[in-house]
Amino acid sequence: MPKPVLLWSEELLEYDFGAGHPMAPLRLALTYRLLQDLGLLDSFTVQPVDAAGDDLLLRVHEADYLTAVRAAAAGTPDPARGLGGSDTPVFGQMHEAGARIVGSTLGAAGAVWEGRAPRGLSLAGGMHHAMPGRASGFCVYNDVAVTIASLLEAGAERVAYVDLDAHHGDGVERAFWDDDRVLTVSVHQHPGTLFPGTGYAQDLGGPSARGTAVNVPLPPGTGDVPWLRVLDAVVVPLVAEFEPQLLLTQHGCDAHLLDPLAELAVSVDAQRRAALLMAELADTHAGGRWVATGGGGYDIVSVVPRAWAHLAAVVAGRPLEPDLPVPAAWREAVGELLGVDTPATMGDDVAGGYRPWSGGYDPDDPVDRAIMATRGAVFPWHGLDPQPW
Repeated sequence: MPKPVLLWSEELLEYDFGAGHPMAPLRLALTYRLLQDLGLLDSFTVQPVDAAGDDLLLRVHEADYLTAVRAAAAGTPDPARGLGGSDTPVFGQMHEAGARIVGSTLGAAGAVWEGRAPRGLSLAGGMHHAMPGRASGFCVYNDVAVTIASLLEAGAERVAYVDLDAHHGDGVERAFWDDDRVLTVSVHQHPGTLFPGTGYAQDLGGPSARGTAVNVPLPPGTGDVPWLRVLDAVVVPLVAEFEPQLLLTQHGCDAHLLDPLAELAVSVDAQRRAALLMAELADTHAGGRWVATGGGGYDIVSVVPRAWAHLAAVVAGRPLEPDLPVPAAWREAVGELLGVDTPATMGDDVAGGYRPWSGGYDPDDPVDRAIMATRGAVFPWHGLDPQPW
């Protein structure tokens, strides 16, 4: 049986907004080094990355926008298109670097869709904020949306996308707002408290695709037990009902308590458990076809490498235990490079577990109320009863 595929190239580190920017390419470099030191790379076919051509980018993005990105990289920022400023600063090779990330996710999905690999991983992917004609939220091109559009072009009839980033997956939702072939589910911090300010429970999709845009906005401070409860109460039944031919997931780990840009409190352990659940959903409801991407995550030492190493291990079919020691070689290398302390184990030493939705609805719990708001808005469009638990 072929191995899962991991798309990787050192050139992916050229997606670099400069010193001090939260999306530091070092987070990818440290993650890849941790995969090496954990011995996980042997479980993958590591495939080089080709930048996506304009013909592929144009499946989602506007031609004038591609021109603007190239012009910005050459020294002519375009703030009206999100190109310039502290959010998405311009840099040389911006077009090529962004197109390479798109190529990473496209390559992983292509291998899975064509049967060359059972699962795929694009660590650099998950640029879910980019719009057809505008950069947003550190995202120049939307690799996820381009990949879904390409899968539809290749004959896919149903693709499900689950976004676990702390920020709403607005760009992907927008791209398929009125396309009932694509189910987009985003679990994120409440838009009244966090960028990009969208993703309410009543946002359901266009007139031809009601119920295919799904949003669960969570109050700041939401931790492991309620966060995992959302997946059980909303994500699982919707993906099961939709029966996608491929499951594409975004695992931005900025929902972690230590992340500097969001206010959720989800441990590495819970994010590991979420990855296991996505694998189970793909195996049960998508013929095993699963493509996972990275995304946000800005605690680049303590959180991102461990969270994504767990993700990679699950994709590889070799889940790691949270109490596994972090390899000494990795800790020493990071300590020498950055002069900071590193975690001793692969988990956060939390109790784990969650309260399944089948246990009943608590109207005094703000997360349960958020769950019910989403179920009430979306489930009837899928023939599901929002009430049972």
